[in-house]
Amino acid sequence: MLVPDFDALAQAGIKRLRAYDPGHDIVALRRKFGDSALIELGSNENPYGPSPRVRDAVLSCLADLHRYPDPLGTDLKLALASQLALAPGQIVLGNGSHELLMMLAQVFAGPNVDVIASEFGFAVYAIAAQAADAKFIKVPAQPASAPMPRGHDLDAIAARVSTRTSLIYLANPNNPTGTWFSTSALDDFLARLRPNALVIVDEAYLEYVTDPALVSAITLLPKYPNLIVTRTFSKAYGLAGLRVGYACAHPKLVEVLERVRESFNVNTPGLAACIAALADQEHVQTIRRGNDGEREWLSGQLRSRGLDVPPSQTNFLLVDFGREAAPIEAALVQRGVVLRPMVGYGLPGCLRITVGTRPENVRLLAALDEVLP
Repeated sequence: MLVPDFDALAQAGIKRLRAYDPGHDIVALRRKFGDSALIELGSNENPYGPSPRVRDAVLSCLADLHRYPDPLGTDLKLALASQLALAPGQIVLGNGSHELLMMLAQVFAGPNVDVIASEFGFAVYAIAAQAADAKFIKVPAQPASAPMPRGHDLDAIAARVSTRTSLIYLANPNNPTGTWFSTSALDDFLARLRPNALVIVDEAYLEYVTDPALVSAITLLPKYPNLIVTRTFSKAYGLAGLRVGYACAHPKLVEVLERVRESFNVNTPGLAACIAALADQEHVQTIRRGNDGEREWLSGQLRSRGLDVPPSQTNFLLVDFGREAAPIEAALVQRGVVLRPMVGYGLPGCLRITVGTRPENVRLLAALDEVLP
């Protein structure tokens, strides 16, 4: 039987596309080492887990798994709207914020338009642009010697905006660098743009921020109708396994996004879990305090070993080893410690390290001491 050339049949943007790389086959590694022996510090997950209220909320809905979830996610939107001082019509739900980042390009990008993001920005931005067959423009980040090493250069990004620009992806704080910029700097940046250039601010790690100069870009939504803010429950809320995110924007923009949102894209346990998690902000505060303390401690420990560890406002650190990091990363995996290599981001000398619990961080350091000369 003749097999079609499926690559040739694909749309132009898809032909050039490389799939998102989630890192190691973590399931295979769990089987190899066992759950208690493997230290997973490669995916920026919350090591403390979700609010205790989440378990009860998920269990309470198991009897209804044969029913479709609420297609509108009404109760979760109401809970989010109440917490964020928004109207429910300003919120669209996603199967993680990844889906929303892709969907925004699907709707607002395409051939003959430009999509802009910073060098060292989240890999999904380029994937979203290429899948839509748009031209992706990667603007050089600040140099490694800058006060905010490898951070977004907002002036340089603004200089690349033209009448062809459809979308601008910004992450604040940024993955994988951990860098950030102030809300006032974002305000100044937005004020320079034409209204048809849509700006997406990805705030996946916003809940971990301790710098008072950075508050959510949601506060700027009334001022800038071209602003879109994406958030997730996968990080600080500890619900990565349920895949729920949301975007906040002008209600007319949300109406357009809803036209392509997949039906029932957020499952019933996910909806219930997120409502319960939102109601326990004390747990989120506990997570932030725990992460902040461990981030500071781990940074100091790594620096004492002669490693370059720039500041971070996330639950991870980008560590520069000053040489090719692949052998170091491979040796750590053999010892049951999983980190994230950064070769795909053009940072072959760096590894991204999720801030774990103290026992996890201690074991990481012990493994590093075995590997480093």
